[in-house]
This record gives sequence, structure tokens and C-alpha cells, in this order.
Amino acid sequence: MSERRKESIINKVRIGGGELRSRVITFPDADGLRPTPDRVRETLFNWLGQTLYGRRCLDLFAGSGALGFEAASRGAEHVLMLEKSLPVFRALQNNSDKLACANVSLRHQDGLEFVRRDTACYDVIFLDPPFASDFLPRLLQVLPPRLTASGVVYVESGGAIDVPLPWQVIKSGKAGQVWYQLIGLNT
Repeated sequence: MSERRKESIINKVRIGGGELRSRVITFPDADGLRPTPDRVRETLFNWLGQTLYGRRCLDLFAGSGALGFEAASRGAEHVLMLEKSLPVFRALQNNSDKLACANVSLRHQDGLEFVRRDTACYDVIFLDPPFASDFLPRLLQVLPPRLTASGVVYVESGGAIDVPLPWQVIKSGKAGQVWYQLIGLNT
């Protein structure tokens, strides 16, 4: 399928909770882009608590925006979403405008590059890179200084991963082809 044809296909995901519950976000087809399944998002936000009031979130590979917009809908103080693909980034901009998300910031930037230079700390980091990439091991090495004392990282992958020290698995699950974990620093 040609790039032009893939970009013209529009996909949809519904936000599951919070102020924006039942609102629909749209996104184009892109290599490696697959939104977090509804059931997995529901489990994740049960783990995090139904509201994220006062929490600062970072979505390093925003893709469809399902995780970031869900966090914003559930009251996160601020959600910073990064996306490298320009067509996908434009869809994120359109969705953010349509949803009027004052607590969302968007950057057209590579997540790995960003986190290497960023100095801010976050309460929740969403880490859902393309499954075929080798980003997870590299990101787990550089993320510890980016977390607050009680911060957690949500990791989604195409296979089971063993998290290296200083990380520890808090909760984990599997749904179809998706393995997901909530991890924190082993203190």
C-alpha cells in the first residue's frame, strides 16, 4: 500500500473515562502505529486510579493519542505528548483542538531524543514505542531521573520483557499480542 493511500485511511478510538468520556479521536494509518486496546487502557487507568488530578504525564510515543488524551480527560495537571511522524502529529493537533484540551502540550519530536535532553520530572510516563523498535532497553536506562519519587512508567510491548534494575514490576498483564506493565523504581 502506498504512503499516500495509508495516510488517507482514518482510524478512530473512543476515550473511556473522565470529562471527555465517549469522545472520539481520529488518526491516520502509519507504520508501527496501533492504539492501546480499550480493555488494556481500562486496566491501566484502574491501576493508576480513575483520576490523575495533580499528576504530570509524559507520552513519549503518542501515536493515536489514546493514552495521553485519556490521562488529560481524567484530570492530569499536564500531559506532554511527543510524536515523530508528521501526519500523525497533525492528527494529534487536530484532536487536541477539537477536544479543547488546555492541559495537553504537543511536540513533533522523537521521544528518545527528547528524554535525553529533558530535565523535567513526571508522575506518569507512557512508554509505548513501535513494537519492532529497540527503544525500550535504551529508554529504561535514561528514564529514572525523569520520574518523581512516586512516579511510574507504563510499558507496552509486543512480547514479555524483563525490566532491569533499578526497575521493578508493580503490575502486569497480557491481552492478545500486547504485553503491558506498570513499573517503578526499586527503592
